[in-house]
Amino acid sequence: MSDTGGFRPPWRRRRPDAAVEHALPAVQRHIASFRPGPGAVRRAREAVSEHLPAAGVAPGSAFADAVLLVVSELVANVLRHAPGSPVMDVGITVAAGQLVVSVADAEPRLPDLSDGGMGAGLRMVAELAADYDGEVSAEPAVDHDGKVVLVRFSVVS
Repeated sequence: MSDTGGFRPPWRRRRPDAAVEHALPAVQRHIASFRPGPGAVRRAREAVSEHLPAAGVAPGSAFADAVLLVVSELVANVLRHAPGSPVMDVGITVAAGQLVVSVADAEPRLPDLSDGGMGAGLRMVAELAADYDGEVSAEPAVDHDGKVVLVRFSVVS
């Protein structure tokens, strides 16, 4: 079969150069672990705020304030609803046009994220995420018996 016509199976077709040269932007991820207790909210906010400038978020901006408020609320929820958790992981990930705040703990019970099931704190977190075309979700942890709550924000470059 010649290259000038006829049927060519998809796996034999030459891909355009753009598809071969395309590279995804680098993922930035930072995770800090804390023992729940006095000062955990402050330490988590400090850990996240340290990495915001590298993620392109201006310190003191409305967006930075929203991210830090989300961190505060999620850590406070761990203190309130997972007091037996020996440690919590607070993370920030930037990739694919999103900034994701994650807080993981050892409590396997997932929060009720329905309109009627959320408390005032999670409702505020959901509203802040929605202000930046984002969302709140929760899922079982992959590497331990617990959960992770994720808050996604859309970021525009």
